[in-house]
Amino acid sequence: MPPLFDWRFASDPYPAYAWLREHAPVHRTTLPSGVEAWLVTRHTDARAALAEQRLSKNPGRHSESAHDKGKVGIPGERGANLMTHLLNIDPPDHTRLRRLVSQAFTPRRVAAFAPRVQALADELIDAILARREPGAPVGEADLIHEFAFPLPIYAICDLLGVPAQDQDDFRDWAGMMLRHGNAPRGGVGRAVKKMRRYLAELIHRKRELLPPQPAADEDLISGLIRASDHGEHLTENEAAAMAFILLFAGFETTVNLIGNGTLALLRHPEQRALLQGAVERGGPQDEALLARAVEELLRFDGPVEMATWRFATEPLVLGGARIAEGDPVLVVLAAADRDPERFESPDALDLTRTDNQHLGYGHGIHYCLGAPLARLEGRTALATLFRRLPALELATPPDELRWRGGLIMRGLRTLPVTYRADPD
Repeated sequence: MPPLFDWRFASDPYPAYAWLREHAPVHRTTLPSGVEAWLVTRHTDARAALAEQRLSKNPGRHSESAHDKGKVGIPGERGANLMTHLLNIDPPDHTRLRRLVSQAFTPRRVAAFAPRVQALADELIDAILARREPGAPVGEADLIHEFAFPLPIYAICDLLGVPAQDQDDFRDWAGMMLRHGNAPRGGVGRAVKKMRRYLAELIHRKRELLPPQPAADEDLISGLIRASDHGEHLTENEAAAMAFILLFAGFETTVNLIGNGTLALLRHPEQRALLQGAVERGGPQDEALLARAVEELLRFDGPVEMATWRFATEPLVLGGARIAEGDPVLVVLAAADRDPERFESPDALDLTRTDNQHLGYGHGIHYCLGAPLARLEGRTALATLFRRLPALELATPPDELRWRGGLIMRGLRTLPVTYRADPD
């Protein structure tokens, strides 16, 4: 069996996942944290597990929760009292809270947000171009820190209603969370606690200033407060936890989608040429190709390697494996989305792929609520990058790139590139 969770695996986990799919599709292993969990790697089993009602999202269902306290879930959330969010609860509480926030991600609301996302993308590209040496035909940039990271951070801050003067603080806290295992000792926990205190204060301020009637473009935190004050029974802690998880889940997935997707395109020149041609033409068929491209990039090397934790509420059989009550289960989306039983030529990047029911944003009642916004940000980011920096190239060999630590997400630490600005 190939080794799991070493640095080579982090750079390219797909050969190991292929072995697991064939030989041990539901495999019990010891994670780097010391927690024992089941890895589900086949598409059929993964889809079933994501919709399985006997797999709870509540960490309290973990049979060894006292021994493994703090080792499951998002780093720092337990110490900051931010556990009561959508990724950690089951119905009926999950149903209630999801209904409250779904208003922020309707197709109409997301479409109305598109000009702001485009403006952010252009501002970030402008800043990259402004740093280029005068007269130099080629510039250099780190697309993670200068583009992929700030774009979704500022977008989700706008959506939540974080004042502009506070958004750089959010960027600093989110940056610490993004570093995970590479952060200074205790740094992630401190950043999460600072964010928790800020959100509590922001909720309090917004409640005091809330107008009697909502505006058409009311921010999400104000909407949560209004719902809470009108009988939905949303506690202040639930509101803070909800804002926190929307920020956390709403930025890192998009950072990775932009970073992983750009890297994949730069390593596949024919596919990059397809996308670049569509961006330059900009017709209806080209818009459709861009949308398919984002779906294929989500499947090929998506931002979420494993779905967030699940715990068996009773003994069950999954993919032929007997799972005991309380056992943690991790659905490996990255493995399922390269399953040859489901996708033709799964290891090939094909932006024209039409049969593409990937699991990149999950499945079932926990399907990612912010997927429409993430897709919008992905399309806008890629189109803006390859339109305004048409000669974008990697500035370092691919095998020298390093991936961030962490179990759930898959993303690059940095993405150094060179570019030539569009002369127009």
